Amino acid sequence: MKNRTTPVAAVIVATAGLTVAANAGVRIIHASPDTPNVDVYVDQTPLVDTPAVPNLAFTEGTDYIGLPTGDYDVQVAAAGTDTVPLQVNPFSVDDTQDVTVVAGNFFSSIEPFVFTDDRTSDANNARVRFIHMAPDVDTVDVAVAGDALPLFDAVSFGNSGGYLTLPAGTFDLDIRFDADDSVALPVPGVTLQAGLVYTIFAMGSLQTSDVQPVVFVDAIPAPGAVATLGLAGLMATRRRR
Repeated sequence: MKNRTTPVAAVIVATAGLTVAANAGVRIIHASPDTPNVDVYVDQTPLVDTPAVPNLAFTEGTDYIGLPTGDYDVQVAAAGTDTVPLQVNPFSVDDTQDVTVVAGNFFSSIEPFVFTDDRTSDANNARVRFIHMAPDVDTVDVAVAGDALPLFDAVSFGNSGGYLTLPAGTFDLDIRFDADDSVALPVPGVTLQAGLVYTIFAMGSLQTSDVQPVVFVDAIPAPGAVATLGLAGLMATRRRR
């Protein structure tokens, strides 16, 4: 620890399983398609300390973890080993702002992508963000199927299309190649609930034919609210601790 009175591990244990952190929070997501399950260490030593987040698989993520303002050493190791392909050193946390840290790209080039999250809810609409995390997929647009104008335009790998406010309902979406508007990935039956905030990721690789949408619920405004995420049989993945 660096001049703190509360150990990171204790903070994480205390906040595990919470959908919304009391203040700001940090969420960690595994989006590297050819990287095995990983352990995440926060100001810890691999194989010496118990990892803050153990055995995180591709497409999985943590809930938001409340951490005090400060700088942290974040290391991502192959699960059960001290092999550290990714180190974020130091990682700065500001307790006024939520962030998502994504371990992305192929294993040989794995790197951290940090996104600032706006989890402000709209009681009458859904708020949605798209993030492109499929490393060998060209720049894409995201549109309602059949619509010419995209919701998210020209989003390249490692980038976010920002947030949109959309009415509640069920939508068939297309992820299209920006260069020629051909459909790279149809995403039918996306159900959005008013009052919730979502992030839709494109993850996977063309090499292994597993490019897929992965949906996380970033904010649920009231205790007991439940998100309905229909993705044509694909389960929205959000790991609970």
